[in-house]
Amino acid sequence: MKLKARNRVSPDFQMSSLTDIIFLLLIFFLLTSSLVSINALNILLPSSSSSTAVKTSVSISITEDKQYFFNKDAVAFEDLEGLLATALEGEEKPSVVLNAAKTVPLEEAIKVMEIAKNLGVEIVLATTPHGTK
Repeated sequence: MKLKARNRVSPDFQMSSLTDIIFLLLIFFLLTSSLVSINALNILLPSSSSSTAVKTSVSISITEDKQYFFNKDAVAFEDLEGLLATALEGEEKPSVVLNAAKTVPLEEAIKVMEIAKNLGVEIVLATTPHGTK
C-alpha cells in the first residue's frame, strides 16, 4: 500500500516578487536623486579624485569675474562675514561649501577661508570628479 504525502512543500523559489520590490526601489531612488538640488551657481569647478560628503547648510560661490554669492544671492565681500555668522549661529558643526571657479585667483578663495577660520567654521572646497565636465 502506497501512502502519498498530501502536504508536500515545493522547493522552488519564486523571484518575481523580489524583483518587483527591487525595481520599485530603483525607481524611487532614481526619482528622489533627480530632485536634489545643489545650492550653488553653475560655474566651472576644478577637478579632483577625492570626495567628501558634507551636510550643506551654506554655500559661497566665487565667479570668474570675482563676484561673491551667498547661497544664490549676490553679496559684497565685506558683508560675507556677517552673513555667515548669522546663518550658522545655532549650528552644532557648521560647515560651508566654497564653489570657486577654476579661473579664480587663489587669494580670493583664501580670503573666504580666513573668514571661515575666524568664525570657527569648517570649509570644504567644491570640486568636480575627474572625467566629468
